[in-house]
Amino acid sequence: MLVRHATKYLDEWRRRPGRKPLVLRGARQVGKTHLVTNWGRSIFSSIVTVDLEREHELHAVFDQSDPRKLLQELAILKGERLVPGESLLFLDEIQACPKALAALRHFHELMPELDVIAAGSLLDFAVRDFPYSMPVGRVEYLFLYPLAFEEFVRATEGDALADVLQRYHVGDQIGEAIGRRLEDALRHYVFVGGMPEAVQAYANHAPLLDVQRIQASIVGTVEDDFAKYGSRAQQEILRKSYRYVARNVGRKIKYVNVSSGRRAAEVRAAFDLLAESRTVHLVFHSSANGVPLGAEVNEKRFKSIFLDCGLANHVCGLPLMPAHGVLSVNEGSLAEQFVGQELRSSGLPFEDTRLFYWHREAPHANAEVDYVISAGAEALPVEVKSGAGGTLRSVFQFLHEKRREKAIRLYLGQAGVETLRVPGDASSTVRVLSLPLYLAGHVRRLAAEWCRASSSRSSPTLFAVTPRFR
Repeated sequence: MLVRHATKYLDEWRRRPGRKPLVLRGARQVGKTHLVTNWGRSIFSSIVTVDLEREHELHAVFDQSDPRKLLQELAILKGERLVPGESLLFLDEIQACPKALAALRHFHELMPELDVIAAGSLLDFAVRDFPYSMPVGRVEYLFLYPLAFEEFVRATEGDALADVLQRYHVGDQIGEAIGRRLEDALRHYVFVGGMPEAVQAYANHAPLLDVQRIQASIVGTVEDDFAKYGSRAQQEILRKSYRYVARNVGRKIKYVNVSSGRRAAEVRAAFDLLAESRTVHLVFHSSANGVPLGAEVNEKRFKSIFLDCGLANHVCGLPLMPAHGVLSVNEGSLAEQFVGQELRSSGLPFEDTRLFYWHREAPHANAEVDYVISAGAEALPVEVKSGAGGTLRSVFQFLHEKRREKAIRLYLGQAGVETLRVPGDASSTVRVLSLPLYLAGHVRRLAAEWCRASSSRSSPTLFAVTPRFR
């Protein structure tokens, strides 16, 4: 059974006084139903599940404004008991019945003692065209993504190796043998991905062809969903945009490269729809002069990442498992995909995590930092490397322009803190927290830890590594 980080949040939600009906949001097949069902079985004596995409005959029940009458009808029609404190009401695929989404406010106001969880795969579309009064302030959200790398390691390698990631702190050393094992697991994760069905098959030692078959099915399901939106021409732009992202992760989006025969507004609308379906995530440019990073976003300048690195590989037609190295010819892009995916899944579970990057366009002086994150009051550039070497030219330019001195590097190298001289300015230095790529899911936590330690005058020097490059 796959163990998800979100299970802890469900435990906390149920114990919290005054908690509201919980709505799980995420792309198709990221494991929403599996998560709620497995967690509910361990907590409640009964789970009453209503699949609103399949059980259309139950939609009429949600015409009721009295939650008690609504529950009585559901109990009769489902042939199951619904007892507050003992039963969980799970409304699956709630986007198929907007009336059910509106009814959540009545549960919060008139029957708060009942545990109610809803889930929706295309919920953003339902909210956009919602014909009813939204239950604003009367529901809570939990955002679910594909399995993070740590969850993948726990499923495929066991708890002991996964705990190495969870317990790591700035200053710790990871043994060479354990580091190699984690790098091997990372190579596998990048190609298998984090979609629960694919991970479960891989963990059960199914043939790799079966994993590829699952990936093909998921991609096919996503593309089948495009038929629900707009004309055939619009559906074709969606399909082209979806596949373009998989092949161009980390590159600034230029509409003409996606579909040369279409207006920019049409292509941008397709990207917005893909983002709403959560199959693609847009990474916006931020000037990053301070926090919050979202205050200085330029929404006309963005790049994108795919829902899942395994699915991205499948769309690109790459073989499921490389013989050597991390990512073959597409290694830089997929390293950036992996890190973006980890940053998304490691955000606060109740917030829709946004990602930012920094880019300066100037004659003979272009610079781009893969991601920018916040740690307390600091905005930190994050440079992603798919190997153990490479330059930090863009990071140096970012730090010089913003008059800052801290940066983060994720790469296939040793963990450590380096003090580096700024090229062309022998009197200036910057500090770089270097972390192995497999710690990307913990970079927010570690960045905050590093910044706190750095700001304490009494704190000892953390540790250092021999600089490998400049």
